[in-house]
Amino acid sequence: MRSSGEKLWQTNEFAKQAGVTARTLHHYDRIGLLKPNRRTAKGFRVYGEAEFARLQQISTLKFIGFSLIQIKEILGNQSFDLAQTLKMQRTLLEAQRFRLTQIIEAIAKAQETFDQSKIADLESFQKIIEVMNMEQNFDWTKKYYSAEGQKAVEERKNLWSPELQERVTRDWSDLVADIETAIKEGISPNDEKAQALANRWQNLITEFTGGNPEIQKGLNKMYADEKNWQTEWKKPFSDEVQNFIAEAMKAKQ
Repeated sequence: MRSSGEKLWQTNEFAKQAGVTARTLHHYDRIGLLKPNRRTAKGFRVYGEAEFARLQQISTLKFIGFSLIQIKEILGNQSFDLAQTLKMQRTLLEAQRFRLTQIIEAIAKAQETFDQSKIADLESFQKIIEVMNMEQNFDWTKKYYSAEGQKAVEERKNLWSPELQERVTRDWSDLVADIETAIKEGISPNDEKAQALANRWQNLITEFTGGNPEIQKGLNKMYADEKNWQTEWKKPFSDEVQNFIAEAMKAKQ
């Protein structure tokens, strides 16, 4: 079926093209995740290229580990922007790749230790578990916050939706990339461009802290003590980026 040159499919045809089952499509339709906006004269669902692109988004987010409820929240009812959504998916997949690489390295190290000694190394197993849990377990950060700060952090967690996390992750990724470009171009921390980057940095920090001074104090203490972090989690930017922003912040004062 065609309309104005666009490829259109009825449910079974679309399922075959997309490599999913018709039952899956019906389920996505019922929960409002993927609803075709067109029907034939006889009332059959008709899927087009926009639905194909949305299904690709759903499949990617599902592969990453999001539930269907979370995927629905992330995609929302926003107008479709192919460039933006592909950028978002790439950011999430790169973060997933980074975590998987760390897990593989931890397992490889455990395997190497066992091959050499033929003895199961408890410390290696602990490291694997730590890496696999690091995304969910941030208890190690609590020591940097006062009692008031810890309470405030927990309260802000309730405001943190999957959609917000996706957007913040994307914003940080874009900002770090822009700072790295500025460094390569030799931009001075006093330059107007550097000041704009510093403002973006501060805005993202404030979004996390909510302007709460106790959260900010704890965050500052944590990053100042990076050499003593007892975790595989690493900050998502280089020392060079951090130093550039620090200098730009000083120039603002």
